[in-house]
Amino acid sequence: MTHDTDNASADIAWLRQLAEENGTAPMRGASILLAAGLIYGLTSLLHWAHMTGSIAPRLVGAGMEWLIATGLFLIVNFAIILRLRRPEGVRTAAQRAIGTIWGCVGGGIFVLFASMMAVSVRMGADQNGALFWMVPSIILVFYGMGWAVTSAMLKSRALLGLSIASFIAAPVLGALAGEPAQYLGYAAALFLLMALPGFLLMRQSKQA
Repeated sequence: MTHDTDNASADIAWLRQLAEENGTAPMRGASILLAAGLIYGLTSLLHWAHMTGSIAPRLVGAGMEWLIATGLFLIVNFAIILRLRRPEGVRTAAQRAIGTIWGCVGGGIFVLFASMMAVSVRMGADQNGALFWMVPSIILVFYGMGWAVTSAMLKSRALLGLSIASFIAAPVLGALAGEPAQYLGYAAALFLLMALPGFLLMRQSKQA
């Protein structure tokens, strides 16, 4: 009798999960995308202002604004993750996959920067300047992959559009390498392809 009861409970749990996964469950963790888009978008604007001479670079230090932004994002990200760990119903397989892919995107970007710093120390900053001009394009490729998987999991054409836009923006920013316009365009990409979608997905999640 106990065995039959356990099987029935397992069957009900499986049917419940199947129903939820075939529904339109909102994306969890969109606040992380909003935070990343805002923090790094504003930092990109600051970097652009340094390059154009609107703000003296030594007010922050050459490149230090990115380290400060990363430290701020890690703090905000940690606080958001703690909040998301509170039990809020059943997490679907799609939500777990989305969380995994964006975790990999963030981790991949962090490792990318660590690798670039290692190359800079080994080879000297003057010998790998072109590598740093590639950063905005590489990061948008990471974002394009993240949105592609997210769109597949949530069956959303709008999110697929974000993926395509990210892939298109990557070579466009590459063509602007060495110019202040590159970081102005990078800021626009971060606001439009990360911060704004993150905000809209957060609102959708609250409405659900």
